[in-house]
Amino acid sequence: MTSSSTTERKGFFPLAGGAQDGWSTEEEATATCFCGAVQLVFPTQGPGLVGTFVCNCADCHKFTASMFASNFTVDDKYLKHVRGRENLKEFTMVKTIASGNSMTNYFCGTCGSLMYRTGSGFPGKSILRIGTVDDFSLHDTKLRPQAELFTKTRVSWFTGVEGAKKAEGMGRYGAKL
Repeated sequence: MTSSSTTERKGFFPLAGGAQDGWSTEEEATATCFCGAVQLVFPTQGPGLVGTFVCNCADCHKFTASMFASNFTVDDKYLKHVRGRENLKEFTMVKTIASGNSMTNYFCGTCGSLMYRTGSGFPGKSILRIGTVDDFSLHDTKLRPQAELFTKTRVSWFTGVEGAKKAEGMGRYGAKL
């Protein structure tokens, strides 16, 4: 067995943030904010795991304070709040720049980590950030982005996600959200 397949099988949980109780199984895993006050359980396969994508829209640039956001979409029927639901704060953008949908952002009231977003354009779904997932091996495996959205506003120094389907805007890949 190679070292990478051992990592995939056992998971990779580096020292990151204030909580050290993340876990993953073949069907589910945890996502935790930086301070550990909020923790979610989400599915790592369909039908609950809807899709994975990178977004380069101007809203994601500003909201993440980065040049893109790495995301995955979950059917809300499969999303569980383990702790900290009462600690989540909401911020709603009435009309986003790129999609025209309203988006509600749920973030930890203690450390400010964005845990997920919901939007009028995809009811019953939540968009989680790949960076909140406790098992880092999932970042490269089950949660590897399969689509890249808003490539027209991607910065020139980022060449995109190799092998991912590309769309200049939301495109047809947005329909999976």
